[in-house]
Amino acid sequence: MTVDLDRAYWLGLLISVVLPVLVGLVTTRVTHAGTKAVLLLALTAANGFLVELANPGPGWDAGTALVLTLVSFATAVLSHFGLWKPVGVSGRAQDTLITARTPRGV
Repeated sequence: MTVDLDRAYWLGLLISVVLPVLVGLVTTRVTHAGTKAVLLLALTAANGFLVELANPGPGWDAGTALVLTLVSFATAVLSHFGLWKPVGVSGRAQDTLITARTPRGV
């Protein structure tokens, strides 16, 4: 048995691993976890549909795009809790774009 996946699938898998860090960059620590999950789901859906669109096959298939979205979301969640969060990358990503704010008039 051989596994022959196109580059589009491998790139999609790599993007899935990085997506939780991207969500951390555009959200804060106080952002509701549900909001972060919906944002991650939307990004993984875009990833799944774009990977299927880039696949050099006979045509675009909605069923395959849906499966790729589910695989992308599962990969992103697993990489967040299994890789990025334990080593502190998620926290550092959320601290990157956050600046201290001072009240106006001070």
